[in-house]
Amino acid sequence: MSLQTHFIPSLIVFLLSFPSYYSLPGISEASSYDASAGRVYPWYPSTIQGRNFGSKIMSSKMGRSLAAVKTFNVNDYGAKGDGSDATEAFNNAWKAACSSSQGSVLVVPKNKNYLLKPITFEGPCKSSITLQIYGTLQASTDRSAYSKDLTRWLVFENVQNLAVEGGGTINGNGKIWWENSCKVNDDLSCKDAPTALIFYNCKNLIVKNLKIQNSQKMHVSFEKCVGVEVSGLTITAPADSPNTDGIHVTDTQNIQISSSVIGTGDDCISIVSGSQKVQATGITCGPGHGISIGSLGDGNSEAHVSDVTVNGATLTGTTNGVRIKTWQGGSGSASNIKFQNIEMHDVKNPIIIDQKYCDQDKPCKSQSQAVQVQNVLYQNIKGTSSSSEAIQIVCSEKFPCKGIVLQSIDLRGGGGKAAKAECNNAKITEKGNVSPSCT
Repeated sequence: MSLQTHFIPSLIVFLLSFPSYYSLPGISEASSYDASAGRVYPWYPSTIQGRNFGSKIMSSKMGRSLAAVKTFNVNDYGAKGDGSDATEAFNNAWKAACSSSQGSVLVVPKNKNYLLKPITFEGPCKSSITLQIYGTLQASTDRSAYSKDLTRWLVFENVQNLAVEGGGTINGNGKIWWENSCKVNDDLSCKDAPTALIFYNCKNLIVKNLKIQNSQKMHVSFEKCVGVEVSGLTITAPADSPNTDGIHVTDTQNIQISSSVIGTGDDCISIVSGSQKVQATGITCGPGHGISIGSLGDGNSEAHVSDVTVNGATLTGTTNGVRIKTWQGGSGSASNIKFQNIEMHDVKNPIIIDQKYCDQDKPCKSQSQAVQVQNVLYQNIKGTSSSSEAIQIVCSEKFPCKGIVLQSIDLRGGGGKAAKAECNNAKITEKGNVSPSCT
């Protein structure tokens, strides 16, 4: 009896003193905590830069680390969530969370609507930070609000160890910009428009489970970033909305894009110069212009893209399938590229390499210099083409495409009709059944 008298009260005190993971404010049950980093992460297994995100194994330090997390709520800084301007409140909330020496969580509450003018969430921050967007962010439709910089709306700049997630919505309210685009109205002069969401010079970044819609121009852009995981995005805009790329990757290394649904008026994914080690899996694309590398070499510039893998995608009703596009006169290379396990449904130009790309009103000047395209694999690509030519590989006379492999290709025209292939100035190897064939 004496042992029970002393043991049971001690046990109760111990249990009450141990902090509970699930009691943390602002953290959903679909999140986990990385004790070594002092940070809340969305719950899924992944690795960036050799760090294991998503482990629920509690170390002996877990109690102290959990207690160290600090939660911030934009409403506590004056945001009302009723559709009124919340720019200042978001700016102040970000500054508070970013300046915290503890791992911080910044919460945008559910069932609230926040109007934001252009804003930059700037680092470096003192610790890791998670932005949980449960509600809706709406872009200001006042075009004069963007007078300082027409190219940006929401920007995360110079931030390390950042997660942006939560299942909420980011709405660019792009209609006013599309109506004033020279691509819609030939009588208008061409002007820039904002990208909805930009990550600039960020490292160790997670962007997960967001709905991004009706961007003014591009929806999401990763620029000069390293170590990025993107998953569970739903990106939508009308098929006729101009220049509304879904995910744009530029000068970024080690980025994984997975399990995302993208349908816009331009490329579902566009990968341009300076990008290396890019992986895209589980992509649903359409409407839009397909999945593109490029354009590269515009204005006689030097461009380099390498080590890109698109493995597992379904494209429906797009104006291109998987595409590499380069301008005449450019230099550099697009190399070590794989397009694998892709389904095409009523896609125009399912497989296309275009080294004479020209996106301007006047015909482009003929030039011999070109971006070198080499070591490209097309493997297990099947489905239907809405154009008579399912494969177009049109390369430069002076810089022919090298190391192009077509393996297990089965593309047919509408109604099961045979499709054609046009292949010029390219060294192509065919493996297995390839239809249509370049030979």
